[in-house]
Amino acid sequence: MPNEMKCDICFENNSEREVEKFVGIRYFMTPKVKGIGGIYKYTHKDFIVKEITEDGEVLEIRDDNPPIYFSEDIDDKYTTFNLVKINKETFEAINSISNTLKVPINQISYSGLKDKCSISVQKISIKGNHVEQLEKLKLKDIFIRNIVPSSKAVKLGSNRGNFFVITIRNIEKQKNLHRLIEKIFNFIQKHGFLNYYGLQRFGNFRPNSHLIGRYLLEGNFEKAFEEFIFTTYSTESARIRKFRSRLKKERNYEDVIRSFPKGLNYERLLIEYLIQEDYDYEKAFDNLPSYLFRLLISSFQSYVFNRIISLRLKNKISPIKPVKGDVISILDDDNGNPTHASYIYGFSLDKYLKEALRLNRASIVIPLIGYDTDLSDYPLMQKLFNMLMSEDGFNENIFKSKYMREYDFKGTFRRMTVKPIGLKIIEFREDEIFKGKLKLKIEFSLPRGSYATMLLRELMK
Repeated sequence: MPNEMKCDICFENNSEREVEKFVGIRYFMTPKVKGIGGIYKYTHKDFIVKEITEDGEVLEIRDDNPPIYFSEDIDDKYTTFNLVKINKETFEAINSISNTLKVPINQISYSGLKDKCSISVQKISIKGNHVEQLEKLKLKDIFIRNIVPSSKAVKLGSNRGNFFVITIRNIEKQKNLHRLIEKIFNFIQKHGFLNYYGLQRFGNFRPNSHLIGRYLLEGNFEKAFEEFIFTTYSTESARIRKFRSRLKKERNYEDVIRSFPKGLNYERLLIEYLIQEDYDYEKAFDNLPSYLFRLLISSFQSYVFNRIISLRLKNKISPIKPVKGDVISILDDDNGNPTHASYIYGFSLDKYLKEALRLNRASIVIPLIGYDTDLSDYPLMQKLFNMLMSEDGFNENIFKSKYMREYDFKGTFRRMTVKPIGLKIIEFREDEIFKGKLKLKIEFSLPRGSYATMLLRELMK
């Protein structure tokens, strides 16, 4: 391998499946069923995401009613609007709005992150009256729709879910392909797919946010810094890898601070804080924007969740049928979100829990471990978590870190599998871009926090 192509973490062929293993995604619900292949997100137009509000309204990309103006008489405190973005990360779009309006970023809130390579629409709120500013706002590939004052801010997790329209391209023609698609669709509709956190949570090109989060929780700030700045991944460009390697060797932070490659904004910011704080790694990290710090911590939490699912399947425990020690949560609606009405399987209520599972009114859940999580409440998962700690070399005290409390990672739970709503084929025909191949256009809805890419993974393999 040429010198400029060397990397610290190298994935075989940089395949998505190899990168997924690095963040704990290792198994399929249908391992014996062949996938249809193909590629997704060939262009941002092939991946459309529309947020579903708490009231069940699907936000529309082109919907744009005249703005409603602020009225303190009816307790208006926030300006809410629909953010339409094209091929941009949610954080990138919010930063642009924050800088243009000169509003502190902590006064802007959202309910969830949306894919970068997509056309997406989501609800955003800003503290205060910004109706006129937003009405005049012009930013590249960012559009503001339906400006409405509100007495309440949009909160993280306040959306009900997301509606997707996705095109899979470059599918090889094969015998009985339509029948294969129907077979996988029927299985997913009946049993769901593994509710892993997708690569977007960890970084598509540098899937290491969970490692940085772990080091921060362990109090190893220098190691967190080195992972953030220096570690090179084969999925990055050769130019970026070369820059990181040179910076690691020379440590000439003050000399290169103004010549960072485009796209390394957070790296530059962290180094600026390191210089400002007289090379105190902990203080440098403490200066990072709260949303970024939260993302790093939650990434480690998400990695643990992914690994527990994978350990379950590795130990040949069914993801569909409950076993003794599983925790089953009653859902708030047919195929809805889990509630705190939960029960341990293996006792007197098993008959009723099985029926609730059959009727799509309950789901097996896995803890998202926080400072207040009592793993004895999850008997089976506690055994799997102990296996994980042994394999990965950390202990449960990591969840007692001051950052878990400071950023309110109390702990909750998440469905192990999830079923899409309204999964159907919109179009299946010749691909106009990849000649001689097929394209498949599908639509479906998912509850909040679930990843469409994990459904596609099950379908495409």
